[in-house]
Formats: sequence, C-alpha cells, structure tokens
Amino acid sequence: MNRLTILMAAAAMPAMASAQEPVAPAIQGTRLDIVATGEVSATPDLASIGAGVVTQAPTAAAAMAENAQRMAATVAALKKAGVADRDIQTSSIGLQPQYKYADNQPPVITGYQASNQLTIRFRDVKRAGTILDALVAAGANQINGPNLSVDHPEALIDQARVKAIAQAKARAELYAKAAGLGVKRIVSISEGSFEPTPRPMPMMAMRAEKAADTSIEPGQQSLSISISVTFELQ
Repeated sequence: MNRLTILMAAAAMPAMASAQEPVAPAIQGTRLDIVATGEVSATPDLASIGAGVVTQAPTAAAAMAENAQRMAATVAALKKAGVADRDIQTSSIGLQPQYKYADNQPPVITGYQASNQLTIRFRDVKRAGTILDALVAAGANQINGPNLSVDHPEALIDQARVKAIAQAKARAELYAKAAGLGVKRIVSISEGSFEPTPRPMPMMAMRAEKAADTSIEPGQQSLSISISVTFELQ
C-alpha cells in the first residue's frame, strides 16, 4: 500500500464511523415538549456557620496578638465541643487602621482593628446550639448562620429524577388525551440544574458577656431537579 492509499483510507475512517452511529428517526407525528420538576424533602444533617474574633488595640501588633490569643481559645473550644479539624477552616484574616476625622483636618489613626474569621461545619445539627454557646464563651464576637444542608444528597436527587420523569409522562398523557392523540415515544430527555432549597435561618450576633442558651431546629429541606422531555404524539 503506497502513501497515497494510506492517507485516503485514514480520511475515510471518520466518515465510516459517523455512518455507523445510530440516528434517531425523525418525528412523524406531533411534537410535545414538557418541562417537569421532581422534588423530595429531607431533614438537614450538615450545618455550617461563620464565626470570628474582632479585636481593637492602639497598635497593629497588639491588635493582632490579642486576636490570635482569642482565636486560639475559640478553636480549642470548638475541638473540645467535638468539631473535627477538617471541619474548621480559616476564611479570612484582616487588619485595618481606625481613623478619627475632624473638619478641615487630615484623618488621624487612633488604633487598629484585627479580625479573623472561621467557617465551621458540624454533622450533628442538634448540637449546633452547644457549639454556638461554646464559641461565645471562648470569645468569638461575630457569628453568622447556621446554614443547614443535606450532606450526601445523591440518593435523594435520584428520587427526584424518578418523580420528574413520572410527572412528565403523566402530563404528556394528559395533553395527548385532550388532543385526541396517544403518546408514541420519548424522543429526548435533558436535565437541568439541581437546586437545593434550604430552610431559611436568621443570622445571629451574640455578645460574649451574656451567656447564650441556643436551640437550632433543623426543619426540612427541599431538593428539586427539573428536566425537559420531548415526546412524539400520534
């Protein structure tokens, strides 16, 4: 086989492979496009909160030193409360000068504010109150959350997919009957994005000097998924 023959054979291979791919038969009857949503509910089993320490001092070094000391106590309290190392993550550290402003005068630095923020996850939602109380007792003076979610939603999403398909088929049957037709086949199915709908929780701000007795109710979370299905009616 010479070089020209080899090149011709190689060029023909994609066309041959393409010709072997099955092609869905064209719609001969009436096309019907349906968008359906499947939804399931579950009790959240994962909570995340933002917690931080903000300190002020005359100098930057003093502000950072005090902040580091209080944050170390906060992290120790979290670990004592049973939060794993992997579920404690630093999200931000900041240092800003504090200014005094006067009319027709340049601003004057009066001190510095240091901040250190953590993102904390815990898997026993009912213990959220205990953990929040421990944070406040240890010196955390900024707390936001909690945000509640389902840790492993894959099986629940599959249930939602099954419900979405059943809803699409039932709706197609309804349209077909109303039009005096029958459902011949499903032509195509495409899936939209998965959308968890968490139960809203208020943001919390607590003062360290006042003991907290916090209770968190997990409630229910809806997990939904939308699909687009094309039917052929005849």
